[in-house]
Amino acid sequence: MLNIRCPYCEEDRPEIEFRNAGEAHIARPDEPDRVDDRQWADFLYTRDNPKGWHAERWRHVHGCGRFFNAVRHSVDDRILLTYKAGEPKPDIERMLREREA
Repeated sequence: MLNIRCPYCEEDRPEIEFRNAGEAHIARPDEPDRVDDRQWADFLYTRDNPKGWHAERWRHVHGCGRFFNAVRHSVDDRILLTYKAGEPKPDIERMLREREA
């Protein structure tokens, strides 16, 4: 079973307490009434689906109920780190280089 660390509760909890909410750091258009239908559809539905490390949004449903972000490997489910919503996206490549050194 996958254990996930909630950055708010500061505890490692089993994955059944959490729900994945898709790709992290998707910015809503500043002026949504000025975007065309294609741009709006891209914002709503188009997401990256990389093989490897990427940032995702998660919710601690059966805990504090808060949303947070996690850097997870899409193939083997390893989690590199979790961080609070609103914090900037980390430089994943740099973190991996430092971890290997």
